[in-house]
Amino acid sequence: MSGYVFAVAPCFGCKQLFSFDPHLVPSIPIKGSREPICQACVDLANPIRAANGLLPIVVLPGAYEPREAGAL
Repeated sequence: MSGYVFAVAPCFGCKQLFSFDPHLVPSIPIKGSREPICQACVDLANPIRAANGLLPIVVLPGAYEPREAGAL
C-alpha cells in the first residue's frame, strides 16, 4: 500500500491554514518550538530581510507538497 504524508497548520505569519512537508517547510523558532511559514509570507519577508542585511529564507524543493510515505 502506498500513501502520502503532509501536515496542515496555520502559518505563523498570516495565520492561514496551509499544507506542507513537515521535514522541509521553512519555520522559525518561537518559544522553543518551530513554527511553519507559508510561501506567501516567505515572499513578503525576504525583501525585508535583504534590506536589513539578512540572508533570505530558503524554501527547499517540495516544501509545500505531500511526501511519499516511504520517503521519510
